[in-house]
Amino acid sequence: MGSQEVTDWQGKRVTVAGLGVSGIPAAKVLRGLGAIVTVVNDGDDERARAQAAELEALGVTVRLGDGATLPEGTELIVTAPGWQPDKPLFTAAAAAGVPVWGDVELAWRLRELDGRKPAPWLAVTGTNGKTTTVQMLASILKAAGLRTAAVGNIGVSLLDAVLGEEEYDVLAVELSSYQLHWAPSLRAHSGAVLNLAPDHLDWHGSMEAYAADKGRIYEGNRVACVYNVADKATEDLVRAADVEEGCRAVGFTLGAPGPSQLGVVDGILVDRAFVENRQKNAQELAEVSDVTPPAPHNIANALAAAALARAFGVPPRAVRDGLRDFTPDAHRIAHVADVDEVAYVDDSKATNTHAAEASLAAYESIVWIAGGLAKGATFDELVARSAKRLRGVVLIGADRALIHEALTRHAPEVPVVDLGRTDTGAMLAAVQEARGLAEPGDTVLLAPACASMDMFANYNKRGDAFAEAVRELGA
Repeated sequence: MGSQEVTDWQGKRVTVAGLGVSGIPAAKVLRGLGAIVTVVNDGDDERARAQAAELEALGVTVRLGDGATLPEGTELIVTAPGWQPDKPLFTAAAAAGVPVWGDVELAWRLRELDGRKPAPWLAVTGTNGKTTTVQMLASILKAAGLRTAAVGNIGVSLLDAVLGEEEYDVLAVELSSYQLHWAPSLRAHSGAVLNLAPDHLDWHGSMEAYAADKGRIYEGNRVACVYNVADKATEDLVRAADVEEGCRAVGFTLGAPGPSQLGVVDGILVDRAFVENRQKNAQELAEVSDVTPPAPHNIANALAAAALARAFGVPPRAVRDGLRDFTPDAHRIAHVADVDEVAYVDDSKATNTHAAEASLAAYESIVWIAGGLAKGATFDELVARSAKRLRGVVLIGADRALIHEALTRHAPEVPVVDLGRTDTGAMLAAVQEARGLAEPGDTVLLAPACASMDMFANYNKRGDAFAEAVRELGA
């Protein structure tokens, strides 16, 4: 099934693995193209039954509670990105010679449907910072007068973007390692890997496999492979990639940039990659103060977004204007309030150690609220690197003991309050305990380094609980 075989969907037997954000649009699109579509889904709850009824009304067959069996005659599987590669469904597909695509692959294959002129993709991946970087990139592209949208893993269906009525000049695309795993023919205009740290290893099986899937974003890049100078693993992925002739490696750094890099000089974001005579010349793009918030990891995000935008030919002024116009999503290093000369900051989105370390690096003296579901993470490195910044620590959540042990080993002098609670009311108690530890000028930082599902529905609810507790302090 090559990329141009879009007229051949009539009567093709396609199995869609998983209902949900990607599965339902995929099933509808494929059915609309004339395919014979069967959806298989592990779950069989009330919500799944309602979704199944909607699809069945369109002529789609839905099998609930059985995601393991390959339907007879299947010629292609289109999978939700979260389905692990070792599932029996995919083992059976491999044995039968049936290809497996993700929703990203399907969108890529269909982007020229009905003679459309497809918009180039500027693609972003990494362990942390993807969503913010893609939103910054979209803001910069819009400031340049381009028709664009932030799509992909950010929650906006790529299928809707490439097949919808709206026409785009360029798309800012967030891609997870899961999505990249299932997108073998994707070829972005330019791509960026922001950073690499152990995450989702239960899904990928190893750090090497995880990194390799991230590195797929560089395959076939035409103009620029953007990497993090401070994270050699990202540069290694560029070196390993098979790119188009003339595609360049472009680094971003929080220090002064060398040739073919973007960086920071005296509070100015500077481009030495997309300028004439980059050995000697540099182009000012924006000030650090144009980035909200101006935390180190967020400046790195801004530089990566700027690099991709400049690769697409965006002028310097649009980089500055786009960064000024950008407002981060909630629960990403968001200042909630100052109470008694102590700042309270919500970074509930810091759900792993890499993100928490970046958050902790943004402040000098911190009372840290941490804990939750560790997802197999270890905390020694995080604590060792951050110990000098810690005024105190308040621990909540199911796996708080792992953090406590790391603190005992690497920061024994830092006072720790172990709440021993996993109920949602623990957040109010945590904030009150943190207030008792903080001194004027400190920051009380919620950067849990853990997932939230032991106590809250998601990281948003956890952040909301923190903000509500802070408001009660100031009441």
